[in-house]
Amino acid sequence: MRAWLVAASITGLGAAAAPALRYGFTPEEVRRILQHSPLPAPPRDTSNARADDPAAARLGHFLFFDPRLSGNGHLSCASCHDPEHGYADGRALSEGVHRGRRNTPALWNVAYNRWFFWDGRADTLWSQALKPMESPAEMAGSREKVFRLVRDDRELREAYEPVFGAFPAGEDRASVNRVFAAVGKALAAHQRRIVSRGSPFDVFVEGLRAGDPARMAALSESARRGLKIFVGRGQCRTCHAGPNFTDGEFHDIGVPPGAGLSPDAGRADGVARLRSDEFQAGGTFSDDRQGDAARSTAFLDPDAPMRGQVKTPSLRNVAATAPYMHQGQLATLADVVRYYSTLEGRTPPGPHDEKILVPLHLDLGEAADLIAFLESLTGETLPAELLRRPAAPR
Repeated sequence: MRAWLVAASITGLGAAAAPALRYGFTPEEVRRILQHSPLPAPPRDTSNARADDPAAARLGHFLFFDPRLSGNGHLSCASCHDPEHGYADGRALSEGVHRGRRNTPALWNVAYNRWFFWDGRADTLWSQALKPMESPAEMAGSREKVFRLVRDDRELREAYEPVFGAFPAGEDRASVNRVFAAVGKALAAHQRRIVSRGSPFDVFVEGLRAGDPARMAALSESARRGLKIFVGRGQCRTCHAGPNFTDGEFHDIGVPPGAGLSPDAGRADGVARLRSDEFQAGGTFSDDRQGDAARSTAFLDPDAPMRGQVKTPSLRNVAATAPYMHQGQLATLADVVRYYSTLEGRTPPGPHDEKILVPLHLDLGEAADLIAFLESLTGETLPAELLRRPAAPR
């Protein structure tokens, strides 16, 4: 015990020391665990001046469930990002007007993202919100239809104008684009509230910080063993880093394409599309054209080796968002853990694949423990009013 206390004083672990020792975590493992919780407040989005405006969020909440944004009047954002399915859709591939070629990403903690979509083709949450509305495979609508909807619907217009100013008098291209961007910013303000906190893991970390075994008991013995694998020999936190359990960047882990699908160009295609996007963070419709997001996009190297790389998803609420991977190739968490354990079926490594990816060789008990830990990342239920369409947009 004396040796442990010395180590604790050196690493600044304080009250975490004695309970952690009982559960078999080393000082280095505790240091790593503490880096994953608590989740801080979402970062500011200076490209969206209304990102944290309650009136904008209320309008965006209403629009999120509004099928009139689609071309056929039957599909809303919530059709694919369904609160009943963890803000995803439970399908391997997205299903809009047509079947897509990628899995629908869950919206949990999107306020923390630096890049959006599997390929990172949007650099702000509000610009991401615009793309599905005009995608022929998704909602198959148009910015002109969105403009006219807000203009002609009295409730929407009365909700829009106090937040974004007087509605344009004409329907010229610049006015249509400005209203379309504003709708994206309202949708983003709503989605910034879709945050997962208060998971059993978070309670455990609270207990670890306070030296409180009662709160540390929020994790089962199996989940604690899985956590030890996660922060230790599994090296999971190399990519699933920090309180949101993602580095927010792009990797190719060699998962074979989904059935009947060709290899995905991933980030290589995303960067090309982002650099030509009129709604990017450095563009005309951004509220901060010189901000961090705009600078990051400006410095992207289109010639960097990115082909096949896709964005690392957050693991928060991961147990509620099956199936997994960018084309829904793996149906369950057990399949995901099995893949990392064996790398069975991995596509032949190319010159830019992940060099650190090696089979974990987990036995059945260790695999079950890692799954138990991943399940412990499921947070508290959001307020009921966020999970359904409000009666009015203001």
